[in-house]
Amino acid sequence: MNSDDAWMGDAKPYLTPRRDGEPDAWSAEAAARGHRGTQRLLAVHEVDPPGAVREFFELSVGEKVVVRRRLILLDGEPVELADSYYPARVARGTQLAEMGKIRGGAVTLLAALGFAPEANPLEDVAAAIASPSQCEALGLSPGTPVLILTRFTRSTTGEPTEVSVMTMTRHLRYRQREEAS
Repeated sequence: MNSDDAWMGDAKPYLTPRRDGEPDAWSAEAAARGHRGTQRLLAVHEVDPPGAVREFFELSVGEKVVVRRRLILLDGEPVELADSYYPARVARGTQLAEMGKIRGGAVTLLAALGFAPEANPLEDVAAAIASPSQCEALGLSPGTPVLILTRFTRSTTGEPTEVSVMTMTRHLRYRQREEAS
């Protein structure tokens, strides 16, 4: 997707549990714009978390997380790598820790487990030069810049439940929310 194909992004559908039979948020967003949005699950692992993930989940050294790694496609072309991290204590024994699609998505499963997502998670956006493995997965030339959106989500009860790191090749446009002071 190039800058001419940009559309206004909205995180809310990605934080809203899906109803039975409802398509996932990415498929629905792409379809609303005349495209086909799909994703491919690349791996599910229990790992030592990156520093920012460990800090957000308030984990001790040695505590693990489950990561679900996905390739996001638009009309069959890769546009994003998405790694979603969950505390192992939450994910173990659930579909989050299994290789396979989750009906309704992770947000729906987390809500069913008692971890409904907060409405306004913290999102951090950074730019970087794509790594060799990112270039390979996303079909990019070496030296190509990417956007990295990291979303830190807590449940409505304040429990840290998900960190998603999305490496994007596309233009990102968001509408600012007015916050009370």
